[in-house]
Amino acid sequence: MMQKNHKTILEETSELRTNVTDLFDKLRDQLCNSLETYETKLKSNSKKFQKDSWSRAGGGGGVSSLLKGIIFEKAGVHTSTVYGDLPPGVLEKSNNSKLSNQFWASGISVIIHPKNPFIPSAHMNLRMIISEDYWFGGGADLTPMLTNKRSQEDSDTKLFHKSMRKACNNHTNANFEVFKKNCDEYFIIKHRNENRGTGGIFFDNYKSANSVDDLDFLESVGRNFIEAYCNIIEMNINREWTHSDREQQLFYRGRYVEFNLMYDKGTIFGLKTGGNINSILSSLPPLVSW
Repeated sequence: MMQKNHKTILEETSELRTNVTDLFDKLRDQLCNSLETYETKLKSNSKKFQKDSWSRAGGGGGVSSLLKGIIFEKAGVHTSTVYGDLPPGVLEKSNNSKLSNQFWASGISVIIHPKNPFIPSAHMNLRMIISEDYWFGGGADLTPMLTNKRSQEDSDTKLFHKSMRKACNNHTNANFEVFKKNCDEYFIIKHRNENRGTGGIFFDNYKSANSVDDLDFLESVGRNFIEAYCNIIEMNINREWTHSDREQQLFYRGRYVEFNLMYDKGTIFGLKTGGNINSILSSLPPLVSW
């Protein structure tokens, strides 16, 4: 079978691409509104997301949404759609296909670093990429910042995994056990032989014969992430913490920085394709220690 070229794939996925970008915008607004609610409940505080639109010189752009508040020391919820020349080595080959020298990519990237050490940091990324074919990728994971909460048996992690399993249910190609294993194997700080956190799900080169179901799966991941993380916030937001707890949080944030700068594929992709630097590096927490 003759392989389709990039232009043909773009034409054939026109409606799907519109639906994908609309979904990412919807999830962004839902998450920003949910997190802002916790900040605006405080009478002494009215912190909200600051939104900034940006354009990419090579084609496309996005919206960077950044919150620096009292509950959330730093939270970034970013959407982007970029396209143009594909820098060498940015994408891995999918299904043994030959990569085009052109690409189109749209995604939502979320990173949340709360102030209270009992509330874990959280990350979610969903994306659609087109080269000589199209596919979806992404996932969501949890990073507890206290030693005694960095366990698969911790109530926050159990709730989060239950929610990610629910997101995979009723989608033929979405296998929670496989995606959970992918996540555990991906988020490893190799030079320390440590996991970044307690995992979640991670998937790449995801595509079924039913693009409607694929889109529904992405929405399910986003929707369940928001619901689960808000529940985790509610479970921990009123817990009092000590200076020792804060020191542990800053220590594990340092580990978070090491992974994101050395191994994270999303960071590498964004930098190599000329994305918005502030959005890409907003994953880094505001304060850390080593």
